[in-house]
Amino acid sequence: MNAYKQIAKWGFLAFLIIATIYILRRHNAPTTSEVPYQECTGKIFGTTYKAIYQHPDDLSADIHSRLNEVDASLSMFNPISTLARINKHETDTMDAMMQEVFALAMRVSEATGGAFDCTVAPAVEAWGFGFKNREQITDEKIDSLKQLIGYRNVSMTADGLLKRQIEGVQMDFGAIAKGFGVDKVAELLSTKGVKNMLVEIGGEIIVHGTRADGKPWRIAVQSPTGEGFSAVLSRTETAMATSGNYLNYYVNEAGERVAHTISPFTARPVTHTLLSATVTAPTCAMADAFATAFMVMGVEQAKTVLEEHPALGAYLIYSEGDTLQTFAKNFSLDGK
Repeated sequence: MNAYKQIAKWGFLAFLIIATIYILRRHNAPTTSEVPYQECTGKIFGTTYKAIYQHPDDLSADIHSRLNEVDASLSMFNPISTLARINKHETDTMDAMMQEVFALAMRVSEATGGAFDCTVAPAVEAWGFGFKNREQITDEKIDSLKQLIGYRNVSMTADGLLKRQIEGVQMDFGAIAKGFGVDKVAELLSTKGVKNMLVEIGGEIIVHGTRADGKPWRIAVQSPTGEGFSAVLSRTETAMATSGNYLNYYVNEAGERVAHTISPFTARPVTHTLLSATVTAPTCAMADAFATAFMVMGVEQAKTVLEEHPALGAYLIYSEGDTLQTFAKNFSLDGK
């Protein structure tokens, strides 16, 4: 009996110690408000990125790794990326990320009547907005470029191979890769248990939850004049992208302003009145693609697409004479 009493005594003591440690850990465990907000910044896709997230650990290495995976798949500037190798006809095999982006690109192309087109790459290069020097643009050059452009000239087989309808077709996912990168970082953080985050790459952005002060994230839409902001939003959940011609342009020898948005229909830079398109969508990649498409389409055609796709929201800034006008659809601003 004494032996059993000793075992019971020490067993009960061990239980008390374990229970006490558990209670202390529960008592001293950080509350949600005590968990720090981390920040990770860097450069990718020729632009900058930022991630602000609430987590006890620094996840910078994981974020860098995920962005490098996207770069290795979709970058036009990485000579050994999957996209670069496909464009050089070194392979026809699309990796998993490219398959996902390609499928989305085709859906947006269909939804916008071809205004979004990943095969516009040869014209982007010819006009000097890729990684090659600007070419001499003539009517004959434009005609030859138009022969290479058309999203129906490419398709994906069931096993992930790119199929070209004509030779010389090249792809450019620059109008969707930043948004896709944002999505992938946000997915990564979510798997780590992050509830409150802001992820931004070159102006494309996702927010979830709240800032460190418990308030919604505040997002600004830059004015096309380059001075101040056209709108400010407070959000706890959104995926948003902006495309505009007010920053990425050059002035040619004739003194004309040449915008970076190239129409896949004309193989020339767009010249209409739409200056900026900010889009919200279920994913940042989708918002990125539709924002580019709207810049190609112009205000009225963009309005038509918005009516057909209620999951999208948009804030369009366009010129009317000497004044700036705005149009908003499913897009509430602070104070409105």
